[in-house]
Amino acid sequence: MTSGELRAAPIEPSWIHEGRPVARNTMLSRSADGMAWTLVWDCTAGRFEWHYDIDETIHFIEGSATISDGLSPPKTFRAGDVLFIPRGAVCHWHVESYVRKVAFCRKTQPKVVALALRAASKAKRMLSRRSGAGSALEAA
Repeated sequence: MTSGELRAAPIEPSWIHEGRPVARNTMLSRSADGMAWTLVWDCTAGRFEWHYDIDETIHFIEGSATISDGLSPPKTFRAGDVLFIPRGAVCHWHVESYVRKVAFCRKTQPKVVALALRAASKAKRMLSRRSGAGSALEAA
């Protein structure tokens, strides 16, 4: 856990389309394997795009932002709203004055790797059931 002090987290300059948005964040938690983390992020007025290389679930806690993925019409999100953005998305953000969010972020495996891991896990479960290994109900 951190003290919660927000630190500068500049937006990639080539992503900024209007204004001079100032973004800050602080890490709240991180999983032991480094594949998931939670942070608080805020940003001042501006228009910019964001390229997502992770899955992100956002809970807006203050202010508002109008966001579009280029496929659906833009939607304004305010305090209390929740939004999921998948890895690979490019979203266009318009922050009129200020926004603050809690972001739950998760690195994802490529689909082929995730499929292989699920298959291996299922095979392991099936083998352990057949052999009776690991049953919590077996008598000692």
